[in-house]
Amino acid sequence: MKVYTKGGDKGKTSIIGGSRISKNSSRVNAYGTIDELNSNLGFVASKVAKDEKFKNIFEEIGLIQQFLFDAGTDIAMSPEIKNFRLSNSEVEWLEKTIDKCEASLPKIESFIIPGGHEISSLMHICRTVTRRAERLVVCVMEEEEINEEVLKFLNRLSDYFFVAARSVNHIAGVSDVSYERSGKVFH
Repeated sequence: MKVYTKGGDKGKTSIIGGSRISKNSSRVNAYGTIDELNSNLGFVASKVAKDEKFKNIFEEIGLIQQFLFDAGTDIAMSPEIKNFRLSNSEVEWLEKTIDKCEASLPKIESFIIPGGHEISSLMHICRTVTRRAERLVVCVMEEEEINEEVLKFLNRLSDYFFVAARSVNHIAGVSDVSYERSGKVFH
């Protein structure tokens, strides 16, 4: 099988269900950004795999990458098919994972400047790409029916990346940097 099909040479692509749509459609932008996020997360996985103290995070990332493929598949699906892969159970898993991780971290009262440990910085990049994917999924949602669990999953996923970035800093012994002009925003 050849990787190239030449089917997109005129700016159209096929989605699951056989429809051909513009490569610049909100749907393609959304699932393309989810793919971009998954690629960034693969880079993070390659970094955390090198350090035993980040073993739990490495395992979580592996699951999240699978879930991101499900999310991308759901967005790449014609609305009439509705054979969705992502469900509320993945959202609930993220919530439990966030709660468990957050319980081990020092309390924060102000916004955090992205950075610290290299892996923490990469997690913040994933967080911001997740937010962009989330905004693009909303654009699709405003045009046609989608699996709404994808939006919920992405919303929780950005929270996961925030907490995971803090966790990496904590495990590595690197302090989070508070935004100096923030004031108390977390109570």
